Amino acid sequence: MSSVTQPTTFSDLTGDLMSRARVDSNQTINTVVAKRFINTGLYDMHLGNGERFPWSERQGRLLTQATYSTGTVTVAQGAVAVVGVGSAWNTANAFGVNNVRAGGKIIFSGDDTVYEVASVSSDLALTLTDRFRGTSLSAGGYSYFEDEYDLAADFLKPLDKNRFDGRGAIPIMDRREFRRRFTRIASTGEIVACAIFDQAFDGNTTPRRRVRFYRPPSEARYIAYAYVTSNLAVTAAGVEQAQLLNDTDEPIVPLYARHLIVLKALEHWYRDKKNDSRSQEAKAEYVDGVTRLLGDVEVGAQRPRLQPDVTGYVRRARTPYRSGRTRKHVLGTGFDEILE
Repeated sequence: MSSVTQPTTFSDLTGDLMSRARVDSNQTINTVVAKRFINTGLYDMHLGNGERFPWSERQGRLLTQATYSTGTVTVAQGAVAVVGVGSAWNTANAFGVNNVRAGGKIIFSGDDTVYEVASVSSDLALTLTDRFRGTSLSAGGYSYFEDEYDLAADFLKPLDKNRFDGRGAIPIMDRREFRRRFTRIASTGEIVACAIFDQAFDGNTTPRRRVRFYRPPSEARYIAYAYVTSNLAVTAAGVEQAQLLNDTDEPIVPLYARHLIVLKALEHWYRDKKNDSRSQEAKAEYVDGVTRLLGDVEVGAQRPRLQPDVTGYVRRARTPYRSGRTRKHVLGTGFDEILE
């Protein structure tokens, strides 16, 4: 990095931090600690501010699943295996999505229990997660629907904490309140509310965030949503990732604000490595910088304004030109004309 340019890459940020802390950059341990503090500073900068930084905003879109009830089913009481007749569960629909999928919900005629589909092995065979408790069915009716959908892999939180979709028609509810109010799914239809849930991990350490709708949608439709990304770094090849790893990686923070990452990292360095009071000085400089940054990026945000009330003035100003309901002036073709 040039000594006269703003730190750009992970290597630049690390070098700038060690230079400010006045430590030997040739010692490997200093470089390792510096890199850790740079990533910590990057995350601290976005903690609580992500939805206010335009560079951390992303757009997503999900496709809801239409209900499916083609054919009939046979299922014995106490069993988990369901056999279909005339169904096409494992066949893709017009949108390239299988008509029935693991994780979806299914209701059988004569039983008000909502069952979850554990797996689908063919067009005519699926397995439930729980045993069927109703009276054994033979050639019975059913209805399959989905009320939960995967969000973008880098979804951290919704950009709007109160509304999920771009039109603002789907309110986001607290998870506990959502569970309390919508304990039973009576029918599908128009979506009236949703909640964001975390699913159990499945095969790796990537968090699984899903949105749950009530009512479950009855038709296929696209729902656009805005969210804050969990990917705060990007590789030299333009691939987003959660944090800085390689020397050539860059934070998603604009170049003009990247020195703030170093200031936050410097605060941690002075506090954790040296127990130095200069950590408070670095913190104060960082807070001042972020405060100015937030004010700079909030383009179009509503701010308090002083607006004089001129209603009475305008009303009185019009009085000389009126006499009851009759106007005292007319507009002529050439000049204004004042009437007696």
